[in-house]
Amino acid sequence: MKWSEFFTSSVGKKLVMAFTGLFLISFLIVHAGINACIWADLVDSNDNGEMFNKAAHFMGASYVIRIMEIGLFLGFFLHIIQGYMLEFKNRARRKQGYQVAMGSKGSAWYRKSMGLLGTLILLFLIIHIQDFWIPSRITYATTLGEVTYNNGAPIHDVFTKMLVVFSSGWVVVIYLLGCFSLCWHLLHGFQSSFRTVGVHNKKYVAMAKGAGIFFSIFISVVFALMPISIYYGWVNNN
Repeated sequence: MKWSEFFTSSVGKKLVMAFTGLFLISFLIVHAGINACIWADLVDSNDNGEMFNKAAHFMGASYVIRIMEIGLFLGFFLHIIQGYMLEFKNRARRKQGYQVAMGSKGSAWYRKSMGLLGTLILLFLIIHIQDFWIPSRITYATTLGEVTYNNGAPIHDVFTKMLVVFSSGWVVVIYLLGCFSLCWHLLHGFQSSFRTVGVHNKKYVAMAKGAGIFFSIFISVVFALMPISIYYGWVNNN
């Protein structure tokens, strides 16, 4: 089988979805870790976003990270395209119907709604890129202020940008809907990725499911708490 035929086959598409999914899961861990720096204010009242701004500056100033961002966007692109291709193929199959009604024995709703959940996440991602990635990577000269710590070189004040963005209740609601969609998307996608790459032993499948449930809930709650913390004034730069 040619490589071109492999990536257009059902197995190839699922493998691309699995590997890009696992890659994006690792990105979520790093992204959540960076964003969690906003809570340094809860430990040190004099932090005023310093830890977060320094972490954001490192991510934007490192050439290695910037190159990895290209791979990240490529991963998003492949995951989204292959996801829609599989969704359209599955929908075409469903039109044929089942000989026996599945009833409550069918797949969980979120498994059958991966396309919808993925679309909601895509819309959330577009908003998130517009709110933060573009200002911190492209238009920073006109959209971000600068701050200096310990007489060092001035860096972009992304923390204040977060405070401004999440001061609007409707924006917070949109982000919470994105986190809700992410949770359900991961709930199936996490364990499904491991099964696709060859994890079939009952013991390890059970472990993957358990880890997937924990990760899906934990990472989504962490992301959701960030806009909530800012909106309700649990963290600030005063």
